[in-house]
Amino acid sequence: MSWFSRMSRRGRTVAIGTAATLVLLAVAVFVPVPYVALGPGVTVNTLGSVDGAPVITMTGPDVPASVGELEAEQAAPDAGHLNMTTISVTDDVPLVEALSLWASGRYALVPREEIYPPERTVEQVNEQNAAQFTASETAAEIAALRYLDYPEVVVVSRVPDDSPSAGVLALGDRVVSVDGRAVTDADSLRSVMADTSPGQTVTLGVEPYEEDSAASAPEGGTDSTDSTDSTDSTVDTAPVQERTVTLTSNPDLGPQGSLGIEFAELPDAPFDIHIALENIGGPSAGLMFTLGIIDGLTPGDLTGGRFIAGTGTMEVSGDETSVGAIGGVLLKMIAARDAGATVFLVPEGNCAEALTQVPDGLELVRVGSLQQAMTALDDLRAGRTPVGC
Repeated sequence: MSWFSRMSRRGRTVAIGTAATLVLLAVAVFVPVPYVALGPGVTVNTLGSVDGAPVITMTGPDVPASVGELEAEQAAPDAGHLNMTTISVTDDVPLVEALSLWASGRYALVPREEIYPPERTVEQVNEQNAAQFTASETAAEIAALRYLDYPEVVVVSRVPDDSPSAGVLALGDRVVSVDGRAVTDADSLRSVMADTSPGQTVTLGVEPYEEDSAASAPEGGTDSTDSTDSTDSTVDTAPVQERTVTLTSNPDLGPQGSLGIEFAELPDAPFDIHIALENIGGPSAGLMFTLGIIDGLTPGDLTGGRFIAGTGTMEVSGDETSVGAIGGVLLKMIAARDAGATVFLVPEGNCAEALTQVPDGLELVRVGSLQQAMTALDDLRAGRTPVGC
């Protein structure tokens, strides 16, 4: 360091300042800040294809003829769009890049811990997002089939370890009869069970759940309460088997017997619905998947040839099918407009935020339920102005 000591005071000051500046620049360019950048993500037409594979397909017996119409629509050059939208997450962002993204007006910076909580790994967060995406596909199937009035069946959604049905019934099994009396829905199951007593042995007609199907049923109502409407998929079952259960008592049921199960009512279609998308997470595609399925199962084109995009969770509860608010609506609107959308379906709970920054040429349509979304599409096809934000 003799060269440094021989420098003048001014020279040493300049050298130290230069070195410090270079260090700061290196930090700004190479060291990530504790933020992630959220921006417009991919947008996918639920009526179209990705890498040559249709996003939504229906297979099996009794597939409606309209499914063939959908395939023809997808191939048409002026085909309409029902696009789901996403946001992108950029992690490990250095300061200079973070500021550049923020200044573009197309990205938002949020503390990293909001996206990746410190108590969870990135892999765990990604797994949760993937599970939410799968649940959104399931909710879409249920909502679409219920909207189209497909019949519903009773499916086992939970069998506690201490239940008399443990080892007899399994998650996803469909109960079709009790002692020869038909079970077609939750009310008929409750009616049949009302004539039983604790200690009685009953014979159940069961269509076992097939493990290789996409279906499963989560926790739901008990055999003494209203059935749940939340589940992971529609029903896919095997031929009927007979199984016996010795009923137990349940204080909530009074003198009647209890199977000791929880069950769900699910729509039953004679065909399978498949949604094929990878590397996308979160629950917000539910609405657009639902509309895509309805379009495929009904004659005609829901879009009227228009490029429509949107977002929103599909919330199925009782007879109500609502559209839930989501995060990042402004970024999804940018993604939609960039892709060519002229109409954007906005969850009612996101309307106030959406109105703060509307991309030029994008019409916002307010939707609080599946019925409102269908009405809005009817209005667009008829040339009427749908209810906006």
